[in-house]
Amino acid sequence: MSSDTLLSDDVVALARRVIEENQASGRRIALAESCTGGLVAAALTEVAGSSAVFDRGYVTYSNAAKMRDLAVSSEIIETFGAVSIACAWAMAQGALVNSGADVAVAISGVAGPDGGTDLKPVGTVVCARAIRGGDEAHDRYGELRNFVPAGRSEIRHQAALWALELLLP
Repeated sequence: MSSDTLLSDDVVALARRVIEENQASGRRIALAESCTGGLVAAALTEVAGSSAVFDRGYVTYSNAAKMRDLAVSSEIIETFGAVSIACAWAMAQGALVNSGADVAVAISGVAGPDGGTDLKPVGTVVCARAIRGGDEAHDRYGELRNFVPAGRSEIRHQAALWALELLLP
């Protein structure tokens, strides 16, 4: 870890690449974070000049915030849960609709040490990406991964790296 940042070198390096490559592509980005609690936005804003690319980030940790700020329907949360591809996709869409971004990535998960279930154990994380004006079949992305048995910090670290990767053009 560098002495001038709280974030790990790998996260900052990937964030720098995200900013540089999106700037070269003329793309603006937005985030909708839950389990990472703003870690991805913090990484992006570590990079000088990030304001040319990073439009905004939402930290919607509670279900109520997901519904109010990102227009995730209560039916999605009740049917699939907050840690689901359906919820992450709705979060990404909400971030895209409410921003001037060209691409939005959403992330939700169970970082632990509590909160896991048999179906969604601690370490379960979902990401989704939505691209404005894109071909839904090609540009719609959602995936669930399991980072067990990593601890809370490592789960959040791996989740942040994953979200950053999804922001690359």
